[in-house]
This record gives sequence, structure tokens and C-alpha cells, in this order.
Amino acid sequence: MEQQIRTPLTDLLGIKHPILLAGMARTSSSELAAAVSNAGGLGTIGGLGYTPDQLLEIITSLKSQLKSPDLPFGVDLALPKIGDGARKTNHDYTNGQLDQLITVTIESGARLFVSAVGIPPPHVMKRLHDAKILVMNMVGHPKHAEYALRAGVDIVCAQGGEGGGHTGSIATSILIPAVCDVAKKYKSPMTGKTPLVVAAGGISDGRSLASSLMQGAAGVWVGTRFVASVEAGCSEMHKKESDFGTLWAATEDENERLCQEEGNDLDIPFIMGQVAGVIDDIKPAKDIVEDMVRGAVDMLRQGNGYLVSKL
Repeated sequence: MEQQIRTPLTDLLGIKHPILLAGMARTSSSELAAAVSNAGGLGTIGGLGYTPDQLLEIITSLKSQLKSPDLPFGVDLALPKIGDGARKTNHDYTNGQLDQLITVTIESGARLFVSAVGIPPPHVMKRLHDAKILVMNMVGHPKHAEYALRAGVDIVCAQGGEGGGHTGSIATSILIPAVCDVAKKYKSPMTGKTPLVVAAGGISDGRSLASSLMQGAAGVWVGTRFVASVEAGCSEMHKKESDFGTLWAATEDENERLCQEEGNDLDIPFIMGQVAGVIDDIKPAKDIVEDMVRGAVDMLRQGNGYLVSKL
């Protein structure tokens, strides 16, 4: 019998495996999100920069590729605070169409809404909860988790500094336990239970999945590993090893030189985390999910073997 990993997150989202596809702009395409959901995880659409019509189109495409209409999926938007009290550098990535984007999310039947930057405004939180949609917020510091949980989110995704997306400078191994401690002080508006914590940053295989679970997380949010997937919406160039070796991201001098040279800018950057340095193959999302689960099961069994009864 194939071993599965059941956590409060798999129960809450109705998924087989505690693995969530990070909502990476353009990379987390309908094909990739559908593949992850079909594999037993939760596929998330990266909705940054989409109009309501574009978001509806990509969700419709995702749903058409699901093996079952009951399989859940998520929608990820960036919602930095704008207006009074906001930083002058903050940008409205929804272009004034937040309410319309939320309407599309609700009417499309998403199971999870993810705010990649900023906390959803109160009226948005209410609309999502009234529609029985769970809300998850990305955080990079325990104090950010406090803000999000006070606002009423159901899940916090704590992303360590190793991550390639919206993160801070705190290492994943420090951040996850700290945010788990914060979450214990709150209750989810949707479940009435302690909000769940999802781990992100430097997660690419079964070892990092098992480690995250042992640190208190109920699941993982995986981005960079899925960049190197067959279905990823980024270019093939972004999936391949660079000319500078797999750990080229650590060569700061070379990075600085390249940034100062003239070149062709990208409309949408494909950001990756440090874990890119240990990824050595491109394969279907289904295989990535199954390999992660299989590896995590092996590690958890190994850890269990360290326990002995005290005589």
C-alpha cells in the first residue's frame, strides 16, 4: 500500500498530499496548477497582473484540465496596502479591479485565496469567508503573522529568506517554529481552530517536506522546484542550469556585474530561490509531487526509528 501523509492541511483543503504550488506569476500556469491538483496537491494560479477577464480565462482553462471537477485549486494575488497609511512606493497590482478579481475567484469556486503581498481588506476577507473560501497570507516575520492573524486569515504561509518570492531575511528553520508559536494564540474564523502554518523557502524534496512538518508546519508551499517542471509557464531558458553553475546565485560579484551591463529587460521576472542550486532535472509536476511525498515518508520513518522505549 502506498504511504500517504495526512495533516490538518490535507483535511482542510481536501487534498491527498500537503503540497501547495506557489502562485508564481506566469510560471504557475493553468497547465501547472492543474497538474499539481491532479497529482493530489493544490495547484495555485499566480494571478499577478491579470485583468478579471484574464483571470477567468486561466481558471477556466485550469478547471478544464482537472481529472475531477471536485479537485480544489487556489488563486494568488498581490494586495499591498494602498492609499492612506501606505508606503509611497506601494503599487496597486490589481489596477483598481480588486473587487472584480475577487468576484471571479468566488464564482469560479476556488478553495483557497492567497494574498502574496499585504493583507486583504476587511470587506474582501468577509466576501471570501462568506463564500467558504479559506484565506492564506504570506509572511516573512513573526510580527507579520500577528497582523495577518488579527485580520482573520485562516492560514499563514511563512516563507524564509531562502525563498525566491515575497519573503524577508529570516531563515526558514527559524521562521517556521516562531510563526507556529504565534498561530497558537489565534483561532481561524472559518474553522474555529488554531490557524495552520504552511512552510516555504528552500523546499524542494522529501527531506525539506519532512523537516517542515517536524517544525510544526501542516504543509509546504513550493515554488522554485516547480519552475523546473515540464508544465511550468516560464521559458525553457529559466528551467535550465545557468552557465555559472547551479549555485551561481551566491556569486554576488558576478551578479552585480551582470546587473550593470546593458541587456534586454523582461516584462515579468521569473524569480527563483536558493534551492535552485540543488535541482538537477526537469520533470512532470506529478513526478515532483510523488517524489517529495515518497522521500518525506522515508525520512519520517527513519526519524521514528530513532525513538526507543525507556526501560
